Amino acid sequence: MFKKILIANRGEIAVRVIRTCKKLGIKTVCVYSEADAEALHVKLADEAFLLGPPKVSESYLKADKIIEIAKLSQAEAIHPGYGLLSENSKFAAQCEEAGIVFIGPSPTVIESMGSKIEARRMMEKANVPIVPGGNEPLIDGMEAVAKAKVMGFPVMIKASSGGGGIGMQVTHDEEELLKAFTSNQKRATDFFGDGAMYLEKYIADPRHIEIQVLADSAGNTVYLWERECSIQRRHQKVLEEAPSPFVDEEMRKKMGETAVTAAKQIGYKNAGTVEFLVDANKNFYFLEMNTRLQVEHPITEEITGIDLVEQQLKVAYGETLSFTQEEVKLNGHAIEVRIYAEDPVTFFPSPGKISRFSLPEGENVRNETGVEVNSLITPFYDPMIAKLIVKGKDRLSAIKELENALENYHVEGIKTNIPTLKIIVKHEAFLNGDTTTNFVEKYLPKKVKAKKN
Repeated sequence: MFKKILIANRGEIAVRVIRTCKKLGIKTVCVYSEADAEALHVKLADEAFLLGPPKVSESYLKADKIIEIAKLSQAEAIHPGYGLLSENSKFAAQCEEAGIVFIGPSPTVIESMGSKIEARRMMEKANVPIVPGGNEPLIDGMEAVAKAKVMGFPVMIKASSGGGGIGMQVTHDEEELLKAFTSNQKRATDFFGDGAMYLEKYIADPRHIEIQVLADSAGNTVYLWERECSIQRRHQKVLEEAPSPFVDEEMRKKMGETAVTAAKQIGYKNAGTVEFLVDANKNFYFLEMNTRLQVEHPITEEITGIDLVEQQLKVAYGETLSFTQEEVKLNGHAIEVRIYAEDPVTFFPSPGKISRFSLPEGENVRNETGVEVNSLITPFYDPMIAKLIVKGKDRLSAIKELENALENYHVEGIKTNIPTLKIIVKHEAFLNGDTTTNFVEKYLPKKVKAKKN
């Protein structure tokens, strides 16, 4: 096993990776910006190196400097966490060229899945169902309109390199599509340096259900069940649970085997997630593949008993998976909520200093966080400060655990979304498993305002 690795990330995911490294006896090297000089991950790592000023472009995205630090500290591998450089194929290639193991799939695979158009082509070849639409970049808005007339409105215009909802929009007629093509192509060019756009048929009120896969260098690939991630706000997940209350045994097996087919089609290695859109009739369509560890990976760990970070390290080191598909268990039900430093009414970020941080405890409660009392929440990074994960013998008992845990979760000095999470977990639609991607728009605005009044 590796003796020392560098973690090219910050916050709770850096702390999470450090924990498994300590369990395996691996030394850790962390990097940090000037804004994170007192951060928890800096205190917990064996070594820490300053990258630069607070902006990510001047610190956490400085690939050359991170590799230089890895060489200097004699780290054998780099764990990218999620976000930042985790799905940057050039960074993964740079690691390889420097003789440092990138803990993730190959640069070629990352690049192919980074282009949604290319990913659609590859999945179609593997007979993985994709949302009806185009597999070629559109020339202009007029071509988009012509194709949409054949497909039938409403349609979704999407950026091939898009992510986080950037560069995508539902359109209902020709005029709206023409405007959306121009504005979203500009955004995609500004954000991703790639203005390639394509069309998909709009699937109304879908669910977002994803499959965790693990694959080693010997060609062994397994799926670790599904995660239901439909409760989102502005395409950012808010609450995730495993297994999905919408998926039956037959569908679970079919989705899992499809995800394995998708991973094998592209020669995938390490941990990855195949995301699907699911309609009301339980038809599922490939959405994209995330070539990294997901934020919501803990709920999969809770129901399977498998440490995904440990598996990532072992696969990257060249070990084969020590279990078969038949040996992957599904035990109980787990739910994760993301704790954001934001105003629960306006949803605006709420930077500041944390004056009280008291977390719930218990046998079925797990906390993942990168902050503590007196931590400073700055405006430079994602406002997610922690994750609360609970487990129960079934969905109802997990929900009860979550209700109790949220009541005992106390953060002072900044505002958080905890009041919103309390509303969700008690909402009749959530209790009934009616959790489509329109949940927040459908049910929350009025409720949140009512809470305020």
